[in-house]
Amino acid sequence: MAKLKRLATKDDNLVEVHSPLSTTEIGERNKDYDILTPKKFGTKYKELLFKPTEFTWNGKIHQIQYNHCANPYCKYHGQPQVKYPTKGKPTRYKLTGTSNHKSIKCNPDPTSSGGTTVLGCYTSTLSNWSVAQEIQRLVQINSVQDKEEEYEFHKDGCIAEELTPFNEPNGFYKQGKSRLGTQRFQCKVCKKKTSLTPKRDNSITYNQKRSEVHHLFAKLLLSRTPVTRTCEILEIGRGTYYDKLEFLYRRCLEFLERHETKPLQKLEFKEMWLNTDKMTYYLNNVRQKGMGGSRYDDVEENQFPTHVLVSADVLSRYVFRSDVAYDWEITLGDIALDTVLQKEDHLNEFAKKYAHHPKYSHYPQPPSANDTQSKSDYYKELALVERRMNYTEGLHVNSTYTTIAHLWLIKQLVKAPEWRFVTDEDNSLMTSINRVFSKEIRLSDAHHFLCQTDKAKTRKQAREEFVQARVDLIDWGTTRGYGTRSLRKLAYLQMAEMFENHKFHKEIVTAAGTEYADNPILHPLATIDRGLRSVDCTTNLSSLEPKEIDALILNVNDNATNTFIQHIRRRLSILERPLTTARGDGKSYIYSNFNPKYAQMAITILRTYYNFCFAFKSDGTMETPAQRLGLTDKQYSIKDIIYLR
Repeated sequence: MAKLKRLATKDDNLVEVHSPLSTTEIGERNKDYDILTPKKFGTKYKELLFKPTEFTWNGKIHQIQYNHCANPYCKYHGQPQVKYPTKGKPTRYKLTGTSNHKSIKCNPDPTSSGGTTVLGCYTSTLSNWSVAQEIQRLVQINSVQDKEEEYEFHKDGCIAEELTPFNEPNGFYKQGKSRLGTQRFQCKVCKKKTSLTPKRDNSITYNQKRSEVHHLFAKLLLSRTPVTRTCEILEIGRGTYYDKLEFLYRRCLEFLERHETKPLQKLEFKEMWLNTDKMTYYLNNVRQKGMGGSRYDDVEENQFPTHVLVSADVLSRYVFRSDVAYDWEITLGDIALDTVLQKEDHLNEFAKKYAHHPKYSHYPQPPSANDTQSKSDYYKELALVERRMNYTEGLHVNSTYTTIAHLWLIKQLVKAPEWRFVTDEDNSLMTSINRVFSKEIRLSDAHHFLCQTDKAKTRKQAREEFVQARVDLIDWGTTRGYGTRSLRKLAYLQMAEMFENHKFHKEIVTAAGTEYADNPILHPLATIDRGLRSVDCTTNLSSLEPKEIDALILNVNDNATNTFIQHIRRRLSILERPLTTARGDGKSYIYSNFNPKYAQMAITILRTYYNFCFAFKSDGTMETPAQRLGLTDKQYSIKDIIYLR
C-alpha cells in the first residue's frame, strides 16, 4: 500500500544542480576582487557564457546551454560557440552590449561556401545556471514525496530505546489495531504504546480536521467564492482555509502523478500542437508582520504584476503546465551569502546564479578597493534591497527563464517527433521556443506560428467580421465551382491556392546584409467573439508542399490557452480581473492574494479539474480534455481527485 504523501521541499533535492564553479576559481575570484575593476573582473570571469550547466534529475544527467543564435533563418541557429582554424582564429559569436544588457552577435563565417547565410543576429544572453535553478524550482513545486514518520516507541530513559518493531519485533507486544486499522505496539520494558501511521488506503484524510468539508471547499474554490465568504459558509478560520487549500493541492499532485505523468510516459504522439500564452495578474504587495507603522514610511508599489505561463494542446485543449513566475522560497539572505562567496556583484548577468531574479541577482556589497561605484550609490542600492525585505516574501522570476524551464519540462514529459507551436508575438515566448527546440527547428521537425487578434475590437465588430468572412468564403467557393458549403473545406481550398505563391518571410537585401521581413495572412475562418485573426510563421517552411502548409495553418488558433485563462479569471477569486473602484477613478485588486504560492496551488487545482472533470462538446461528443488526448477513457469527478479513487 502507498504511503501518505507530503509536498516536496528544497531539502529533497529532486533536481541536483551541479555548480559550474571549481574551488580553485572561487579562490581566484576572492583574490582578484579587490585588485580588478568591476569591468575587468566581469571580463575575466565570463567563461560561463558558453559553458553548459549540468544537473541530475530522475537519475539522469542533463546539460543545457542556451546562449546561441535564436533566429531560425540564420545559419548559426542553435549552434555552439567555436573558434575557426583560420587567420586570427575568429569565433562564431562575439559578446556585445552594456554591462546591464549583454548580447551575442553572429560573426561572419570565414569557412562559408554558399548555402544558408549568417544574418549578423543579436541574441540576448542568459544565465544557464539560472535556467537550471528555475527547472529545479518548477520540479519541486509540482512534486510530492512519501511522508516518513518518526516514531517514539519508548519513554525517556528506557534501556531498550534502540529497539523498534521493525528491527526487533520480539521486544514489543502487539496491542491490536487502532480505529484506522493500523498496528499498535507496546514496549515490553517501559510499556509505552505506539500506533503506526496509516497507509494512504487506510485513511485518505489522516490528520485532517473538518474532513467533511473537503468536497464543498473544492466546489467553492472553483466557483470564484472569496476566502472570507468560504470561511463563513464552512464555518472555518482562515488558517484552516489555507490548510485545506494545501491538502487539495497535494491531492491534485498525487492524482496527476498517477493519471498524467505515468500514462504520458507510455504514449507517443505523431505530432504535438502546443499553444503557450502568458497571463498577468496583480499580486498585493503587503508588509510583513512587524514591519508596519509610522516608522516604515518608505513604501514600495502596492501591486506587483506577476506572470502565469500556460501551455495546452491545441487540438484536445489539455493543459500540460501552468506555472507562476514567482519564487516564494528564495530569500535575499540566500542571495547575499552566494554574493559574498562567489563575488557575483562584479559579474555579468549571464554568469550569476540568481540572474533569473530581476533587480536582485546579487546583494549590494561595500565598494571594493578598485570599485567604480561610490559609497553613496552603494547605500542607495542597499536601501532599496532592505526595503524589499519588509514586504511580501519571495521574488519575481524573469518570465523568459520560467518559460524556458516550463517548455523544457514539457519536452521531457511529452514524446513527439514533430512539434507545432502557437503563440502571440511575445518575445520571451518566441526566444524560449527557438532555444529549447533549436535542434528540432533546424531539422524542420518543429515550426512556430503566430496567432494575433485585434483586442481593440468591440463584440459587435467581431461578430460583423465573423459573418462577413463566412459570406466571403461561401461566395469564393461558389465562384470557383466547388460543390461544398463546409467552411473548413473551403478555407483549406482557398489557402491551398494562396500558398502556391505566398511565403511568410520575404527575403530583403539591405546594406547590412540579407534580412527576412514578416508577411502574415488573415486566417479565412473568423471567430464570433474576436473576428478575423492574423497568422504568421517564424520558422522556415520551404521544405513543405503548399498543401502541407495549408493543413498546418488551418489548425492555428489560440483557443486552448484563451479558454483556460478565462476559466482562471472566472473561477478563481484571487486571480479574477480587477474591479472598478466606487469613485470610478481606478482599479481595485481587493481579492488578489498576498502570497503567490496560493495562486500556484489554486491554478494547479483548476488545471486538474479542467483536464479530467470538465467535459465540453466538440464534433458531437462530450469529453474532457484528458479523454480527447487519450490519457483516460472516463470523466472523473472532484471526489475522485480528493479521495484518489
